Amino acid sequence: MSVMNLVSYEDALASYDPVMGLEVHVELGTKTKMFCGCSTELGAEPNSQVCPTCLGLPGSLPVVNSVGVESAVKIGLALNCEIAEWCRFARKNYFYPDMPKNFQTSQYDEPIAFNGYLDVQLEDGSTFRVEIERAHMEEDTGKSSHVGGATGRIHGATHSLLDYNRAGIPLIEIVTKPIVGAGERAPEVARAYVAELRELIKALGVSEARMDKGQMRCDVNLSLRPNGTETFGTRSETKNVNSLRSVERAARFEIQRHATVLIDGGTIVQETRHFHEEDGSTTSGRIKDNAEDYRYFPEPDLVPIAPAREWVEELRAALPELPRVRRARLQSEWGLSDKDMQAVLNAGAVEPIQETIAAGAPADQARKWWMGELARRANETGTELSEQPITPAQVARVTALVAEGKLNDKLARQVIEAVLAGEGEPDEVVEKRGLAVVSDDSALGAAVDQAIAENEAIAAKIRDGKVAAVGALVGAVMKATRGQADAARVKDLILERLGAAGQ
Repeated sequence: MSVMNLVSYEDALASYDPVMGLEVHVELGTKTKMFCGCSTELGAEPNSQVCPTCLGLPGSLPVVNSVGVESAVKIGLALNCEIAEWCRFARKNYFYPDMPKNFQTSQYDEPIAFNGYLDVQLEDGSTFRVEIERAHMEEDTGKSSHVGGATGRIHGATHSLLDYNRAGIPLIEIVTKPIVGAGERAPEVARAYVAELRELIKALGVSEARMDKGQMRCDVNLSLRPNGTETFGTRSETKNVNSLRSVERAARFEIQRHATVLIDGGTIVQETRHFHEEDGSTTSGRIKDNAEDYRYFPEPDLVPIAPAREWVEELRAALPELPRVRRARLQSEWGLSDKDMQAVLNAGAVEPIQETIAAGAPADQARKWWMGELARRANETGTELSEQPITPAQVARVTALVAEGKLNDKLARQVIEAVLAGEGEPDEVVEKRGLAVVSDDSALGAAVDQAIAENEAIAAKIRDGKVAAVGALVGAVMKATRGQADAARVKDLILERLGAAGQ
């Protein structure tokens, strides 16, 4: 089904009520894997960070990563979950080449955290509560690369390459209860939830939660039910969506696709689906006629985990400032109205602004650049603000150059554009492009004299005391110097030359 054949979003919601379930996998930032001592560092040569345990070789025995367990408890507490007094790991049995043991060590009916919630703020400032079913520990799989086909997927490929460096990296899977009552705002709720969850994970320091690097991935489950009914429809599961924008687009597309099938009298197939960034569509992956039987059974090689209540309370007391509290504090520190702070939130600019201030920029200047030039670029390119190829430190340096009088706003915009284009650090760009403000009197004098000579009528007004007219001459000098003159110094020089200084 092409995007062009879908019923409109409005028509879909006129007849059907969406029900969502979001499953988010978070790779923990531990130094070693969940059940062995292999490094988790990114970027190593394929299959160089493996051992008999994470390769599933006979006779190897797992040992639980205690930092992974601690991270799971912290996440559970931050999500207002109950922490299990006793839980254990289970074997989830299935065959796929990227799972070298032929089973995944996970948790089944005994998760470490359960029955929680996360309040998320929507674009109009309202709050929506997403209830959490569970957060459980498991291990990641290896990475398959399908070679020879046009799509990078297994269909049409000539062969596949397997890298087991990722196999065994600690994962926390966070599963929501069915999200109902969102109505037409369901895609917005999905995005807001994943965004809030990402901020929470980063605040806890348990993962960088970089969606672009696969450290956080979302499966979007969606079904429709006729308006006014309670029974859930058949769901689809869009796998491994890796950006906030894509989570929203995937939910929206699936609402329209389901409605189109149902309105045409068709039947929704329970299946996994792939999301396509280029047009926001999904395509069928794997049919799931019945719930899969993974033949779960308790992992015999690992002892159960029983987090001591005293330890859990110590972790609760030591939780860092969580995102909602931090935002309220920053709003006060930055002196923003509720409306302005909401705009910052909607743009995803809280963290970039905060990091730019930490790098030395004044709060108003940091906000100005991230909410102005950089937000405009993010909108134009359809990317997240935090994904722009410029760092908070570089933005802070641009604001410093403006404060030092070496750049004005016009030149600063050019410097930022050049940094975004990969031309180097701000100081390098200024030097290479010759963008520094000209404030030397001898360099400006000729341009000032020329502006006066070419605008005698305006100069006469200024000599007669009409100092407000000086703006026209300043503009002429700025034009002649391609915007690189120090406007304040130009004004002073003009008034001095015309004998109007001090008026």
